[in-house]
Amino acid sequence: MRDRKREYIDGVRDGVPIGLGYFAVSFSLGIMAKNVGLTPVQGLVMGLLCNASAGQYMGLTMIAASATFWETALATLVTNARYLLMSCAMSQRMDPAVPFRHRLLMSYDITDELFGITVARPGYLSPWYMYGAITVALPTWAIGGALGILAGSALPLRVVSAFSVALYGMFIAIFVPPARKDKVIAGLVVLSFAASAAFAYLPVVSALPEGTRTIILTVALSAGAAALFPRKEEAQA
Repeated sequence: MRDRKREYIDGVRDGVPIGLGYFAVSFSLGIMAKNVGLTPVQGLVMGLLCNASAGQYMGLTMIAASATFWETALATLVTNARYLLMSCAMSQRMDPAVPFRHRLLMSYDITDELFGITVARPGYLSPWYMYGAITVALPTWAIGGALGILAGSALPLRVVSAFSVALYGMFIAIFVPPARKDKVIAGLVVLSFAASAAFAYLPVVSALPEGTRTIILTVALSAGAAALFPRKEEAQA
């Protein structure tokens, strides 16, 4: 196993492009937060406590609608529920000897991108690698939101929203390399795109929250893939 310092440095390195994408997206969310009355300090705290674009968007939408605390909390929980699945997946890749405190700290900032780069590492998952990525990703997300509130409506919303293209680029960078090496993964990627698009228009499921649709698709596709294309357990490094 590589030493902790090397793992941490690798995490910081891989977290830089994620942090840049996060900054752009959180900046646009900050402008939305400004419109619902949040201050820069409140936006900073919001970013530190909820590093999730869909979750923050849902929370801000509920605030704008004058929803109660419990309504806002429940809506945000449903939107972010997919991270529970990611936590379960990560726990299966960790050395059983990893202390609970490390598991707890890692679960604090599980995002789509951080989950992607972490589980792509060979062998057991290293808490120090994820700590390095979080060191860059979490502050840039929180600061971006605070600066977006400061900017307010000074910039056209179209210009700010265009920054989010960088985030989609990161998603592509996560799944393209393994998809090129494995036809099964490539097929599942295409199938997930098609199923996600279909769920957005089908009569019953299209009415479900986006987070709920994501959970349904994730469970169904991953369970189907595990049943049809089982993999032999690999030796851990």
